[in-house]
Amino acid sequence: MNVIAAQSLRPEPPFEILAPATLASALVVASPHSGDRYPPDFVARSRLDFATLRRSEDSFVDELFAAAPALGAPLIRALFPRAYIDPNREPFELDPSMFDGKLPDYVNSRSPRVAAGLGTIARVVANGEAIYRGKLDFADAKRRVLECYQPYHDALRSLIDATSARFGHAMLIDCHSMPSVGGPMERDPGAQRVEFVLGDCHGASCDRRLIDLADRMLRSMGYAVARNAPYSGGFTTQHYGKPQSGVHALQIEINRAIYMDETRYTQSADFATLQRDLGELLKALNDLDLTS
Repeated sequence: MNVIAAQSLRPEPPFEILAPATLASALVVASPHSGDRYPPDFVARSRLDFATLRRSEDSFVDELFAAAPALGAPLIRALFPRAYIDPNREPFELDPSMFDGKLPDYVNSRSPRVAAGLGTIARVVANGEAIYRGKLDFADAKRRVLECYQPYHDALRSLIDATSARFGHAMLIDCHSMPSVGGPMERDPGAQRVEFVLGDCHGASCDRRLIDLADRMLRSMGYAVARNAPYSGGFTTQHYGKPQSGVHALQIEINRAIYMDETRYTQSADFATLQRDLGELLKALNDLDLTS
């Protein structure tokens, strides 16, 4: 396995690619929200304590899918935190109330995600608490897009293109975690959640055989699985999932309670079991031929 760190204008690189020794799989595995390198200037501008600021973080998801490179598939993981900038949004989904002055016309300020406070630059963390002490400058948002968001997506696109060129198709597995209980800004506030939610944008982002196999495998391991509710797929699944062009995108959401302590941000005793099960899931998906 080769580790490739991206260059950035910031001292910290925005992402890493855990690359296989040889590209031998049509899978591309992505963990966009497991980043835990919080820029000091961002932390200083937040009104939240550090533990609360981490509420939106998909802790350890990159580690759960660590089997990917051994199968011949690349794993890309963001190193910046979701609360700083969210790569699972359009480049500029922004809430005007967060910024000084008028935003450019190309900003999407009317999406449901913006309304929920969870745009590209989030207004709140997962429990609904506001992040910032005061207003932001648009120049700051643009800098985050250029330094973190765009390099991540450029790299992800390159991985998908290389995989498609090698195998005639690509299967993007976009990996996430979710709080065990729906938050106040979610579609299911207060609801206890199943262990896995699979999202294919209601059938639009991948061949049905991909989500069917993932569903079947997880259920055979004893997990409770739902499809497309409360999450059907974010920007990444919608943007890259073009099955008619040979690119299939599946979003996987994992209930945090089955592998970690949600308050202490520590792995639970069940972490290794889940990691092993997800390795088996990746093996099964790796054997799926969507070219026929």
